[in-house]
Amino acid sequence: MLQRVRTVPDDYRSFQNLPVTRYAVGPADEMIAVHVSGRLGVDRIPLVCVPGYQRNMSDFADFANHFHRAYGADWPVLLIDLKGRGRSSDRNDKSRYITTVDARDVIQILAALAVDGGIFLGQGYGGQVVMALAAERPNLVAGAVLIDAGPVSDPRGLVRLRNNLKDLDGSRSEAGFRTMSRRMLSPDYPAANEGLLDVLAARTHYLDKRGRVRALFDPYLVKMLEAFEHDDILVPQWPLYDALATAPLMLMRTQLTEQVRRETFEEMLRRRRDSEGYVLEGQGSPALLNTVEDVEPIAEFVRKLLKQRKAA
Repeated sequence: MLQRVRTVPDDYRSFQNLPVTRYAVGPADEMIAVHVSGRLGVDRIPLVCVPGYQRNMSDFADFANHFHRAYGADWPVLLIDLKGRGRSSDRNDKSRYITTVDARDVIQILAALAVDGGIFLGQGYGGQVVMALAAERPNLVAGAVLIDAGPVSDPRGLVRLRNNLKDLDGSRSEAGFRTMSRRMLSPDYPAANEGLLDVLAARTHYLDKRGRVRALFDPYLVKMLEAFEHDDILVPQWPLYDALATAPLMLMRTQLTEQVRRETFEEMLRRRRDSEGYVLEGQGSPALLNTVEDVEPIAEFVRKLLKQRKAA
């Protein structure tokens, strides 16, 4: 049976102002979508943003705008859709939806852009991709910001994500989708109005011409979560986290996240006493990064890091 090809509307509102270039990575028919803002160049180390598990670059649209205002409009920022997400191709070989392969894809994207390193900002699964990249090519990581990302995920969050995505897949009307998505998102963003909740929902799903809900990611990603249960005990991969040992590090955790337990976050800080730690109040995963207060610490981290490199 032929698999239905996932499509994304060309004029989809969540991707407005995020034009992309697609690069062939791996099999010839598999492409990765990349948005570049600012100016790439020699000695201009880009900020490379890697989104969460089933998510895409639209999670960083507000962040990029605030970052440019805080740091400088022409500093390069790269937004990447990992394969199977957003406007990138789905993988033909579903077994390759793993952090190590995604990390190698990001490495190839940097090579295609003639970039020999970056400061990486990863949310959730994207942060685990950054850790895997550091294990593979530590010289490429000039610094890292991890948000709700650690050497182990909270199985409770994985189960909730799976159940929510399955429920959304069953929605067959715009009204039903809005009601369901608002109910699912409101515990993570208690102060958000309905308009913002609708914006967040539209970053991962859209309604086709028949009014049916379609995912902006490969549905197989949901199937990969089937094995997890609430009471699973997952083993932390501390060697993966330790791959960032030589890179300047900022650790951020949203107050309401279910992706990384508080004790894991605290252990990460303990192991890297030189790292900067922040809690983003009143929100869950993914971090909104839509205010000056939330973005300025990241801009300051980048500012200090680049100043230190220049002085070295």
